[in-house]
Amino acid sequence: MPVYTNLTTSHVPVKLWTPSEEIESQALKQLQNTASLPFVFKHVAAMPDVHLGIGATVGSVVATKGAVIPAAVGVDIGCGMIAARLNVEPDRILHDLDRLRATIENAIPVGHESNRSLTKSVESWKGWKNIPESVLNMRLKEKASLQLGTLGGGNHFIEVCVDEQGSVWVMLHSGSRNVGKSLAEAHIRNAKSEIKNLAVKLPDPDLAYYVEGTKDYDAYMRDLEWAQSYALENREEMFRRVLNAISYHIGMHGAEIPYSLKVNCHHNYATKEVHYGENVLVTRKGAVRAQQGDLGIIPGSMGARSYIVRGKGNPESFNSCAHGAGRRMSRSEAKRRFTVADLKKQTEGVECRKDQHVVDEIPAAYKDIDQVMNNQNDLVEVVAILKQVLCVKG
Repeated sequence: MPVYTNLTTSHVPVKLWTPSEEIESQALKQLQNTASLPFVFKHVAAMPDVHLGIGATVGSVVATKGAVIPAAVGVDIGCGMIAARLNVEPDRILHDLDRLRATIENAIPVGHESNRSLTKSVESWKGWKNIPESVLNMRLKEKASLQLGTLGGGNHFIEVCVDEQGSVWVMLHSGSRNVGKSLAEAHIRNAKSEIKNLAVKLPDPDLAYYVEGTKDYDAYMRDLEWAQSYALENREEMFRRVLNAISYHIGMHGAEIPYSLKVNCHHNYATKEVHYGENVLVTRKGAVRAQQGDLGIIPGSMGARSYIVRGKGNPESFNSCAHGAGRRMSRSEAKRRFTVADLKKQTEGVECRKDQHVVDEIPAAYKDIDQVMNNQNDLVEVVAILKQVLCVKG
């Protein structure tokens, strides 16, 4: 059963893994709006890092039968994490971290930057063979090619971490870049237009949906699945580049870095699953799949601990868990409230940017990751606890 309470709606309940008084009123309303839709199955599960989103709440898990809500996936389709424990002596890596950060930033474009040319690994990605027509029609292929292996901005990051046993980990967070965003926004606009034409009344226009069996539904699912595969490969390509940067940092000059316990998981996506004995479409917007035995990644902020976890397969959460600490205030509020001096203090001991452009990512803008973990001890068990020593931000 959920750790905390249920919210009632006109259709199915919302099950909360955090006290309702700790959730913004607008986010609670969003959860209830989503749960009131007639095709939502059983209940909506709200993870302990839940917070306000666009249309659907970040940190929500929504199972549906016969329809899909593009906004319940979000605009960064396939956004997620990759992490791996390196089988290299820590002392070989954990020195001259400012130089290592510069090497990683030189290898991986961040922010709005793209690759200047295509690498063999980017050109050979098998996903180019089944690229959707919509990507070609929207003239997104060239930009998508140049952005494969790039970080982006916002809360996306690359980190070098150390676990409690002293082992070094590489961990990074990114998604499907501009191509995923463009596809998602186009489908959200189209779904709104179609719903308006059908004169369907919604509690929030951003919850516009496609009905299964229609051309629009099929087109969205094709685009969604391709963008999710692009996001997975984007993280894999960056991971390869980070390991290559580390190999030069430790004097191996491009030789392969051995690693183990690698995890690559989405936290903004949709997939078909079986729950309560029925076939449903599960959308996780800011949530990680946590089936029995699944490995997942739950990062804290750039000054806090992160967790590698193993799922317990809790059916009440649709086999899901939180995707991170979750924001406790908006970016504009964080910039208003905190200074560069605050940022430097809260990221002491971490080699990272400490300037006005990343103040909105200050640790205090996020929820307490340890409280988030405590609130979901029925969803996951901890495999490893990581603390970053180096962080690259977009």
